[in-house]
Amino acid sequence: MVVSSKGLFLNQQKYILDLLEDAKMIDSKPALTPLDSKLKLDTTSAPLQAINDYHRLVGKLIYLTIARPDITYVVSLASQFMHVPTVFHLGIVKRILRYLKGSIGCGIVLTKNGHTQITGYNDSNWVGNALDRKSTTGFCMFVSDNLVAWRSKKQHVVAQSSAMASTTCEMIWIKGLLTNLGFPSSLPMTPFCDNQVAMKIASKSCFL
Repeated sequence: MVVSSKGLFLNQQKYILDLLEDAKMIDSKPALTPLDSKLKLDTTSAPLQAINDYHRLVGKLIYLTIARPDITYVVSLASQFMHVPTVFHLGIVKRILRYLKGSIGCGIVLTKNGHTQITGYNDSNWVGNALDRKSTTGFCMFVSDNLVAWRSKKQHVVAQSSAMASTTCEMIWIKGLLTNLGFPSSLPMTPFCDNQVAMKIASKSCFL
C-alpha cells in the first residue's frame, strides 16, 4: 500500500513477482488480456499429472483478487476445475500469469471524496458456460466513488435472474457496515444493470 496526496494505492507487485517465479514464468511473454475472448472450454484435453501445482497456483490467484478485480472472472473460471484439472485448464492459468506480468503496476486507488454514496453495477452472461449452461453473475460496489467490493460467481441453477437481487443485498450490507463504523449515509443507493427485464420493471413500462 502506498500513501500519497491523491489517496491510497493498493498494489501487490512483489506478490505477483514471487508468483511468476514460483510458476517459472518470470521470462514469459506478457498478454494484453487475462482471457482469450474466443475461448471455448475443452473437454478432451489430457488430465494434469501435477494436480497439487494447479491447486497451489489457483489458490494464490484467488488471494490476488483481493486487489486485482480485473482477474476475478477468469480466476473464478479456473477454480471451477480444481477437482480434475487438465492441460487445457493449466493453459488458462498460464494466460492469467502472462497478463499479470504485463500489468504488474496495476492496483486500486482510494481517494477521499467527501461523501458516502453507494453505487453498484451488475451483469450476467446468460447461460455463458457451454458445459452446464449456467450463467455467471458479477458485480462491483463503489463507496464514495471508490471500488470496495466485487464478485464473479457461477449461478447454482441453470437459469436464475438474481444478479440485481444479489447486488441489492450487497449494497444494503455495505450501508449497514458503514453505519456501524460511524459513517451513516443518507444518500440513496444506486444500482445499475444491463438486464432488459429489470429495467422494464423499474420503469413500469411492462405494466402499461
